[in-house]
Amino acid sequence: MFDWTADEPTSFKLLDAFIDSGLNLVDTADSYSTWAPGHTGGESETVIGNWFKKSGKRNKVVLATKVGSPMGEGKQGLSRKYILAEVEESLRRLQTDYIDLYQSHRDDPNTPVEETLGAYADLVKQGKVRAIGCSNFNAARIEESLKASREHGYPEYVSLQPNYNLYDREDYEKNLEPTVTKHGLGVIPYFSLASGFLTGKYHSKSDAEKAARAGMLGKYFTDRGARILAALEKGAKEHNATQAQVALAWLIARPSITAPIASATKLDQLHDIIAATDLQLSASAIQELNQASAY
Repeated sequence: MFDWTADEPTSFKLLDAFIDSGLNLVDTADSYSTWAPGHTGGESETVIGNWFKKSGKRNKVVLATKVGSPMGEGKQGLSRKYILAEVEESLRRLQTDYIDLYQSHRDDPNTPVEETLGAYADLVKQGKVRAIGCSNFNAARIEESLKASREHGYPEYVSLQPNYNLYDREDYEKNLEPTVTKHGLGVIPYFSLASGFLTGKYHSKSDAEKAARAGMLGKYFTDRGARILAALEKGAKEHNATQAQVALAWLIARPSITAPIASATKLDQLHDIIAATDLQLSASAIQELNQASAY
């Protein structure tokens, strides 16, 4: 959201409030926000770097960023040459000399996993990266990567960032969760609130048409989506919470999930997210949400 739907002063306020609350994982990517008119990528990292410089709070943040998504002609993928060049760009924009969690944004079928992991190994040795993770990988590619790391002595992926929320359950639960559980990977799902659908603020496709993520919301307006919203509304009343808090608390309660990623453009939205980390859902509420969202 930084320098897309939240300007820099607002982003600074959100980051200050987030860190001051005791939470600490900030996730971004080099490609944020290439989709916005006039943007070329790097905008989000630049805002975070400016905030580090102004606030002096770099040491309070677990900083996660990513590499691999398209950044313009010839700038994408997970080749050694590209990773070693692009990490320097990220470090420059972020105004820091290390990244806590450097993630392969999406799989690059044209590059052997050994080449990618060898580049990460060098970055870890140089102290520029502390740990590595993957995002949008399938189970087979995760297994292949972990095997290569063990065989060659490279760092192993410690986390997966998948699309996972109350609506988008099937792919993660069927195809990815067995693998991450088997290997003990951390899981930091994105679209935790289904692009805002699970907050309950959109009641129809026409409601959602003005949203920044309008193109991502349409698929949720189904009978199943309506059942999920009804269960969220009931759970919110039961726990004196918001629907967003209940949706995030459902994710947090799932044993394989480490920390859901959610974005905010306003302080009241951020406070919703922060409060969700203290919300303990009843077993009956979790069961009702599971049933309503069954696929």
